[in-house]
Amino acid sequence: MAEQTITIGGRDYEVACRDGEESFLHLAAGLLDSEAQKLHDQLGRQPETRTLLMAGLMLADTTAGLQERLDMAEARIAELARDVDASRDRTGAESLPEDFAVRLRALAERSEALADRVEGADATE
Repeated sequence: MAEQTITIGGRDYEVACRDGEESFLHLAAGLLDSEAQKLHDQLGRQPETRTLLMAGLMLADTTAGLQERLDMAEARIAELARDVDASRDRTGAESLPEDFAVRLRALAERSEALADRVEGADATE
């Protein structure tokens, strides 16, 4: 286990993480510190536990929103995949609109980007 010092809300904390995960820890700490700074800017100095709780809840809310968007994108991709399968079954050949592959690729890229964001947010938990 690697010992790391992270700073949140102007205060240093010593925490342990698995070897090789230091960059994820610092990324997560940076996200939490950013939320803590927003709270400080809006509400002024608050007790440490309240600041950390509120910052954690704000990140959880962001993560939940990203997860919902990811779920919707994945559902849309599954729907499009079913449409492709149904189209093939009906015609026995590819009879898709010309821009279908482009649209499907764009949805896949959005889904992957959302997944990356959700995974990054999950690293903060």
